[in-house]
Amino acid sequence: MNRELAGKVAIVTGAGRMRSIGRPIAKTLGQAGAAIVITGTGRRPEDYPEDEKTAGWRDIESVADEVRQLGAPCLALVSDIRDEGAVVQAVQRTVAEFGRLDIVINNASAARGPDRVPVTEMPYEIWRKVIVTNLDGTFLLSRAAARQLIAQGEGGSIVNISSIASKLAPPNTAAYASSKAAINALSRSMALELAPHRIRVNAVCPGVIDTFRMDDLGRGERWRNFVKTMIPLGYPGDGSECAEFVLFLVSERGKWITGQAINVDGGSAWGN
Repeated sequence: MNRELAGKVAIVTGAGRMRSIGRPIAKTLGQAGAAIVITGTGRRPEDYPEDEKTAGWRDIESVADEVRQLGAPCLALVSDIRDEGAVVQAVQRTVAEFGRLDIVINNASAARGPDRVPVTEMPYEIWRKVIVTNLDGTFLLSRAAARQLIAQGEGGSIVNISSIASKLAPPNTAAYASSKAAINALSRSMALELAPHRIRVNAVCPGVIDTFRMDDLGRGERWRNFVKTMIPLGYPGDGSECAEFVLFLVSERGKWITGQAINVDGGSAWGN
């Protein structure tokens, strides 16, 4: 791979899962030459999915090892994106370790769970957890990163991982869809504010990606029917598709793209 990000430093949040979007993003940016900082929540091993337990997975440390094997330096940080102080410290640690910051990928997101119910049945604390994790976390790191990028005076790129749910807003996804729609709006507003500093901000809206988040839908025939119904191209993504598009956006190839919310979804949200 062309090391088009040589000399750049990137933060990728939520990058500890074996089946995820964050892991391939971190590896793809590292392979392209960037120094990588990955964050995770510090999950307990007993809470890992069975395939991670079987593989001897070590969360962000496993991903960090993979990035290093690709020839890129990697710092793994346990950090809570919902905590303003922790987010500021993550940016400070990045600059202390690598001397600068160029790219931020806000990938961390609340897992599917008790929020997937009708609004009339959703407890406020569940709504609030999804909004705070997805929207507030993205805001806090974007703000801290933007301050650093402005101070450096050399531009930069922020990519916020949204979802096609932000545009389709299907039933029983009110909290998640609302949080992701808000991320699209945040991305657009920040893009306009930061354009004079040559800092680009975009949102990527993945469709159905075969990650741990999909496990609660069931597998086998139910999963195959879901995929057939949802995805015109007929198969789910595995995260690499999003990673390649993120690389395009943060590289010189994407230098004239900002303020966009772009679907990577096999055609699921056509026309949105």
